[in-house]
Amino acid sequence: MVENNPTQDHLVTAAEIRGTAGYAEDADALVARYESIAPEDIHAAILHLLPPAPSDILDIGAGSGRDAAWLAARGHRVVAIEPTAALRLRAQQLHRSSAIAFIDDSLPELAVVRRQDRRFALVMMTAVFMHLDADERRRAMPNLAGLIDDDGRLAITLRHGPVPPGRRMFEVSSEETIALARRQGLRVLVNTSAPSTQTANRDAGVTWTVLAFGARSSASAQGPL
Repeated sequence: MVENNPTQDHLVTAAEIRGTAGYAEDADALVARYESIAPEDIHAAILHLLPPAPSDILDIGAGSGRDAAWLAARGHRVVAIEPTAALRLRAQQLHRSSAIAFIDDSLPELAVVRRQDRRFALVMMTAVFMHLDADERRRAMPNLAGLIDDDGRLAITLRHGPVPPGRRMFEVSSEETIALARRQGLRVLVNTSAPSTQTANRDAGVTWTVLAFGARSSASAQGPL
């Protein structure tokens, strides 16, 4: 496992990141829940977009490290961003791999990873974007687009439905997200919706939208701008 020392000039703490509200307090239960779900089920709509060869992948909002470990097991090198220390430390303990670098960073700026001056074949952001308000989402999209390489992909999963107590979430439409992505020259590859795979969430009316985008320069990109 690649562990990163705290960056001295990364001054924003998880307590100051409004979108992380409620996660540290529920870390144990959340880790158990996340680890009980198969990544292949969560990401079924974008499996065909995963890089076929070992590649650099960015997992934003890594949570328990479930997806980072899954991607590493497929041969990829993963940078896993998780701003909530309680989750990040558990992820590092659960998924010890030299192919995973867990770092403390956050949207909308992604200041730490952007300072590394690198780009990725795939940027994944699962159940994160709805924690940002409209201005934060607008500021975040150029930073996300700037992290994918010329043939890269950006995958975003949006949650819809009732907000759990103590959390900060907003209703984010696929239309808004697509419009923000198109302003950065990204093409729509996937736009699909489905009910939650978790029984309690499904009964509460939680649904998900999976979006994926490709860089405009990608020869393999499909779909209208």
